[in-house]
Formats: sequence, structure tokens, C-alpha cells
Amino acid sequence: MGAAGPMHAAIQSRNIDYQQGDKALQGVLVWDDAVSGQRPGVLVVHQWFGLTDYEKHRAEMLARLGYVAFCADIYGKDERPKNVSEAGAEAGKFKANRALLRDRVTAGLAQLKKSEFVDAHRVAAIGYCFGGTAVIELARSGADVSGIVSFHGGLDSPTPADGKNIKCPLLICHGADDPFEKPEDLAAFENEMRDAKVDWRLIMYGGAVHAFTQPDPGFSNPGARYNEKADKRSWEDMKLFFAEIFGNH
Repeated sequence: MGAAGPMHAAIQSRNIDYQQGDKALQGVLVWDDAVSGQRPGVLVVHQWFGLTDYEKHRAEMLARLGYVAFCADIYGKDERPKNVSEAGAEAGKFKANRALLRDRVTAGLAQLKKSEFVDAHRVAAIGYCFGGTAVIELARSGADVSGIVSFHGGLDSPTPADGKNIKCPLLICHGADDPFEKPEDLAAFENEMRDAKVDWRLIMYGGAVHAFTQPDPGFSNPGARYNEKADKRSWEDMKLFFAEIFGNH
């Protein structure tokens, strides 16, 4: 257990070893030890390079807002892609096997709910890029969560009927100029949500492309770059969403 730094000595973090099936996983729990009692929990699911300092930073930001955050590990304890080729291959395994993706993200959710600091009846999940896809799949699995937030996640709809399993509100934060999101996939996602009568909202940020919340997306591509305005606006939109689903926590 260690503090995040002298300026925020109350923010604590702890590595958590856990398993899904026979796969060893390792996530990170982050909380503010100046807050007493149980509080809402937020699952944080990583982008395609796996669990990095980026997700841990977001978890610390959530802890400062009074939440307990758990950074899930979808790939495996010792599996951290080193380049775009490895990241694409690893993410591709799970995009092609949505059942496995759901199992992995569900295992992370179970770890969050187990924390002594968390009110297990008030939890949400957020995800970035690949993680955005993962948390939408978590919702499609029928998971008992208060809400889901996807930041520049993949919005394809491989099994549209699964939309009927969604029990919680969804907030989709999307770059209006994201070249990696096909218009037909976006349309299919919207139709899935409408047909299933999901409580959903899609916010599109003008001028933003893919990975707009990541100062360093890990590769050079004009279609994936940081957008400070969209980053800050989407975080504020998430905070409003959380205020709605959690109330005064």
C-alpha cells in the first residue's frame, strides 16, 4: 500500500491479485483514506495496451471525487503489450470472443464489490477505447451496476438482441470525428439501444478523434490524438452522470 504523493497523501493504492477461470490477473484498488465508511465504487477498464499508469491516474482522480476505483486487468497479470502490433492482437482476441471479454470484466467488477470500502449496491464502470467496448459488454451481460460510461469505445453491435439485458443507464462519450468508428456501427449501436428501450445518452465532441482523453495514446496516428477540451468536457459529463445515478454520496 502506498500514497500517491505528498500533495495527496490520503490517496492510497493496493495491487489486487485475482483470477478469472485459471487466468491470473492483477488490478489496482485506489481510494481516499480520509473518507470514512462505504462509498460508491467505479470499475476502470483499460485501453488496448492493457493496465497502465494512465488508468491508475484516472483511478486517483476518481478517488479524489470520493469514489473507490478498481483498475481491472483484462489481459492477464504478465501480459502488457509493448507495441501497436501486440496491442492489436491482444485486443482482437477479446473483440472476437465477447463471452470471454464479459467474463474478464465481470471478474474485475466482483473484485471492486468485494472491497470493504465499497457500497456494493452502488457501483459503476468506465472504460477507455478497448475498455469502453468492455464496459458496454458488461452492461449487455445484464450486470447489476448503477451505470456505464464509455470514453471513445468501440460501439459495434455484434449481438443486437443483448441490448435487452441492459439494466442501467449508459453514457457514451464519443469523438465526432473518430475515423475508427464506422458510421454503420454507430447506427447499429443506436438502433440496439432504441429497440431495447435502454436509458442511454450519446455525447459527441466536435473536433475530437479517437483516444481524445489520452495525452499519449501510445502510437502516432492523426486519427487518435489528445483533445484537451473534449477530455475535460467528457470528464465533467461523467461527473454529472454519476451525480444522477449515485445522488449525494
